[in-house]
Amino acid sequence: MSSDRPSVLVTGGAHRLGKAIVQRFADAGWHVVIHYGRSRHSAEALAVTLEHAETVGCDLADGDAAVAMIASLAGRIPDWRALINCAAIFEFDNVTELDPATNERAMQVNACTPARMAQAYLAGAQARLGRRVIHVTDQKIANPNPDFFSYTMSKHALAATVPMLAMGACRPEDRVYALAPGAILASHDQREEETELSHRMNLLARKTAKEEVADAALFLTDGCLKSGQTLFVDSGQHLLRQPRDVIYLAREGADS
Repeated sequence: MSSDRPSVLVTGGAHRLGKAIVQRFADAGWHVVIHYGRSRHSAEALAVTLEHAETVGCDLADGDAAVAMIASLAGRIPDWRALINCAAIFEFDNVTELDPATNERAMQVNACTPARMAQAYLAGAQARLGRRVIHVTDQKIANPNPDFFSYTMSKHALAATVPMLAMGACRPEDRVYALAPGAILASHDQREEETELSHRMNLLARKTAKEEVADAALFLTDGCLKSGQTLFVDSGQHLLRQPRDVIYLAREGADS
């Protein structure tokens, strides 16, 4: 790690959207800390392909362990410019019957732990040009539907922390943002071929690439937007009113 190179921690950085974000920051010359839960080998395999990278493991279901991880990194990273909370669990439960176990996992991993990590980061990390917290939420915060009830509840809870942290936990040079993607990658039990239809269910009728979200994350680190804002990267999906998750809208359309 070089003291003249800014650092970023990306949770869930070994796979999917987190991996794309890691790659974008690495390409831009940042030192990247790749967090993993159960994907140690994938995280380490990614890290060795990058010029300036390391890995750190932590189960985000354990909030105390996550806070300790942040404190440890804050004690040794000289210019920790950004924390990107990307890791999440996406499990189905229904609006008519919340599953308590699913809800507890979603609220802990997707909302409570990221909020505590942001608090610990803003309390202890040092950065020469101001610090950035970026919570990856979901376009569902503006365009909710009844599916994945606990997941959606947790993303709304995480989004609610953004303006509060911006108001009460930041120095003037810091920024806290939400980054809200739409349908980007195949998810849940979705078959890869189903994404072509479901991921075009937005105002522009186009697939939003994971690289666009990664570019947006890097853009937010410039701090040119007012703290507390949400940036949607979803080809306009959040401006629609969709009665179900696009996974099921696409299947219903295919079966009709």
